[in-house]
Amino acid sequence: MSEILICPNEKQRLFFESSARYTAYGGARGGGKSWAMRMKMVLLAVNYEGINILLLRRTLGELRENHILPLQKLLTGIAEYRESQKEFRFGNGSRIKLGYCDGESDVLQYQGQSYEVIGMEEATHFTYFQFQCLTECNRASGSMKKPFTPRMFLTANPGGVGHDWFKRLFVDRQYRGNEKAENYAFIRSLVFDNAYIMENNPEYVETLMALPEKRRAAMLYGDWNSFEGAFFPEFCEEVHVCVPFEIPPDWQRFRALDYGLDMTACLWFAISPEGRVYVYRELYESGLLLSEAAAKIRAATPRQESIRYTVASPDLWNRRQESGKSGAEIMTAAGLTGLKKAQNERINGWRIVREYLKDGEDGKSALCIFRGCDNLIRCLPLLRFDSNVREDAADTPHEITHAPEALRYGLMSRVPRSEGKKEKPLPYSRSFEGRRPEREPYRSIIDY
Repeated sequence: MSEILICPNEKQRLFFESSARYTAYGGARGGGKSWAMRMKMVLLAVNYEGINILLLRRTLGELRENHILPLQKLLTGIAEYRESQKEFRFGNGSRIKLGYCDGESDVLQYQGQSYEVIGMEEATHFTYFQFQCLTECNRASGSMKKPFTPRMFLTANPGGVGHDWFKRLFVDRQYRGNEKAENYAFIRSLVFDNAYIMENNPEYVETLMALPEKRRAAMLYGDWNSFEGAFFPEFCEEVHVCVPFEIPPDWQRFRALDYGLDMTACLWFAISPEGRVYVYRELYESGLLLSEAAAKIRAATPRQESIRYTVASPDLWNRRQESGKSGAEIMTAAGLTGLKKAQNERINGWRIVREYLKDGEDGKSALCIFRGCDNLIRCLPLLRFDSNVREDAADTPHEITHAPEALRYGLMSRVPRSEGKKEKPLPYSRSFEGRRPEREPYRSIIDY
């Protein structure tokens, strides 16, 4: 067998020696994260017979460049690489399985599988939902001869869709429910800790120094407060999620729909006598044709429920080229009546959502979501700021935008248009005062 000689720096050595249930490493560019992760996985595979290891990146391209190719070179004569399974097999029965989770639901392919060790490279590129799903797979597989405590290893930089959950657990060390502080360890590493780069590529520090201020603070110095966090920092599960209860039949009810072939997101709303809004049901399914989506929404609504209207995205009223009919007409023909065109002023709409999320005078928010509306609860805290429009939410990753868009449509439908939409000024300065203006405007006032 060939020998593997390694010379870790002090921070990498701490990473190798950590015995915490969840160990994270990095925090800035150039800290030697990928090398540390690869070598940790290899050391475990060599030293523990029969251990099952899963090493993940977000995309296949990143996986190949950062791990598959370097490991093929490193493990020649030590482990056999099987391309079809994308795994390295060691003579002692250990294996390193390499995978990726490009889409949100890709993580579900690992359900039912068991890995004593899971490595998440660039963990802030993963959603909290994906992290939680992976923790369920981190358990004894039964293939090891000696006892081994399952554990996970993560590397990360500030920013990304997973910035908030990673920062809460490993940087701010704020724990909820059954989370225990002693299970989490974070080894902070900067480019200055990487002797190889500092000796062979010191110009890289100059590259990081040239970044814009906020990004420089994050990528050079590992400042986790430099990046914008959640678009809705007001959202808190303990405050905005409640145990389902039987809604009184006299409460007003309506629905809100964000339709697309990639995802149909429909939410059911109920209004209490005090004016509090409850989201009590959701439909979240991809690949549905318009008529199929209408049928699914009808089937999910019990006959005894009186739905006053269903507000839907305005593009549903655009005519389809293939049929000459609008999506609203197709859904109405399929039995989904009472469709109402949503107000689609995005910034004003998000402001309304924010108002519903904040605490009222009684200490309660005006919005509460039933536990079981899993996708709305999952996606709402994942929204990020648009990099170009400060008060708008980013439309990527697109998968997480559907349920929040439906929520925005629904809450905006409760606001009179004069309040939900900022009025445009008239194209002339004088008021009518009961007479015609001195100059007739080019555009009709009906447009306003």
